[in-house]
Amino acid sequence: MIVRLAREEDLSGYLHLAGQVEHWFGPMVGDPGFSGAVLEHIRDSKALVAVDQERDGQQPLLGGLLFGADAPVFHLHWLVVAERARGRGVGAALTADAMKRFVTGPGTVEVVTFGADHPGAVTSGARVFYERLGFSPAEVTDPGPDGGSRQVFRLAVN
Repeated sequence: MIVRLAREEDLSGYLHLAGQVEHWFGPMVGDPGFSGAVLEHIRDSKALVAVDQERDGQQPLLGGLLFGADAPVFHLHWLVVAERARGRGVGAALTADAMKRFVTGPGTVEVVTFGADHPGAVTSGARVFYERLGFSPAEVTDPGPDGGSRQVFRLAVN
């Protein structure tokens, strides 16, 4: 597996990933706002993808990440791992690369994920995933587009 900056031709791969998680996040694949946000992150060099090293560009993406690098509060905007690749370190590799590439100096990294009572919290493993990476649950935030609860997770960085 390699992690690299996303290219515009990766948009279809992002949409494929989005289709696998719409049941948790609401419609994204047909939403021009989502496609526009992905393209904006790609053009700003704030989007990463994980691909099979031998099949880069030939297979669907293993995962994708969109990042906001505005010190001192950095934002992990979107992180999705393909169903077939979950539990293989893809999310951790994407996050580690984003931290090295985008986090410049002391501050915090924030991500909004499922609230503890959201059905996706257990099924996706997102809360446990972020806690394993050192993030701590913080304040509850606005519900997601699906109406489900959301919570901020935060990591202090030096």
